[in-house]
Amino acid sequence: MPGQPKLKLKCPICKKPVAKSAEDFPFCSERCRLIDLGKWASGQYVVASPAQDAEDGEVRNHPGTDDEE
Repeated sequence: MPGQPKLKLKCPICKKPVAKSAEDFPFCSERCRLIDLGKWASGQYVVASPAQDAEDGEVRNHPGTDDEE
């Protein structure tokens, strides 16, 4: 869009500029892509799971919290 500043995309690993058309987007290179994959595989990155609702509508406690009954 005219008048809008252009968004500058950066590699999440090394912070170098990356073009949307890059083969390894959103990474700048295969090296950075593999570093990221290794972090997922080793457990350095995790995705939190959403709270589970009990049948009565109450939110269940997650293991390791101080809210245990």
